[in-house]
Amino acid sequence: MNRYGEPWEEAPADPLVRPFFLAGGRARPTRHDLELISLVVATTVDARGALGPEHAEIVRLCQQPQSVAEVSAKIDLPIVVVKVMLSDLIERGYLVFRSPPTTTDIPSPQLLQAVLDGIRRL
Repeated sequence: MNRYGEPWEEAPADPLVRPFFLAGGRARPTRHDLELISLVVATTVDARGALGPEHAEIVRLCQQPQSVAEVSAKIDLPIVVVKVMLSDLIERGYLVFRSPPTTTDIPSPQLLQAVLDGIRRL
């Protein structure tokens, strides 16, 4: 009962409380190299006993490579929360990831021109 003698009404939980809890109260992931298009894949088949249900669901989803954005959409959680959870799973060895190539991985214009010139000579 409240102070007016009326019964308490259950109010719906704040929609930010659960994601904040799942992220361990953190607003930033420990890995800063995870991008929306980074691919994550599980290193184990079953992690239900060792992890909470949400983390185990991520490991289950990542049996096939998934982008960070796909994981976020499939478990219906904000991207920043998913990045925190993925960071935790990567650090604990349940997932591995591959970031997209950086600009240094892209061939130089000179190399591309040389390849094009070689193809034209064929």
